[in-house]
Amino acid sequence: MDSEIERLTGIGRDRALRIDAVNLYERLGPETFKKLSHEFYNRVFNDTEQWFRNIFKNSTIEEAIQNQMEFFMQRLGGPPLYSERKGHPALIMRHLKFNMSLKATERWVYHMQNALDAVTEIDADSKSRMIDFFTHTAYFLHLGVTSRSPRP
Repeated sequence: MDSEIERLTGIGRDRALRIDAVNLYERLGPETFKKLSHEFYNRVFNDTEQWFRNIFKNSTIEEAIQNQMEFFMQRLGGPPLYSERKGHPALIMRHLKFNMSLKATERWVYHMQNALDAVTEIDADSKSRMIDFFTHTAYFLHLGVTSRSPRP
C-alpha cells in the first residue's frame, strides 16, 4: 500500500512519519489543534460541492470537530482523549461508512491544506510535517476503505 500511496502523492512512508520526530502537541498546544479542526470543518461543511458535503451529512459539525481535534492531539503527542472517549482509533474501520473515493480524498486534502494555511500559529516546519502525514493518511484511508468496500 505504501508504494501506491507514494505513487499517488509523491509522499513516502518515511517522509510522512517525520511527524513523529517532533512532539507537535507540545510545540503547538491544544488551542492550535482546536483552531485547525474548526478551520477544516467550517470549510468542509460550507463546501460548494454538495456531493462532498453529503459525505458528512450524518455528523454534526461539533462532533466532527471534536473527533478530529482529539485524534490529532493524541496522534501528535498529546493526551489520549480520543481513545478514552471512543476507543481505539481503528481509522479504516471508522471510515468505512464514508465516501473515500479518490475525488473525495483529494477534496479532503485540499481543505486540510487551506485550513493549515489559515492557522497562523502553525510554523512552516510543523505545517510541512502535518500536511505530509495528513495526505499520506488520507490516501491510506482511501486505499484501505475502497479495498474493503463491496463492488457493484
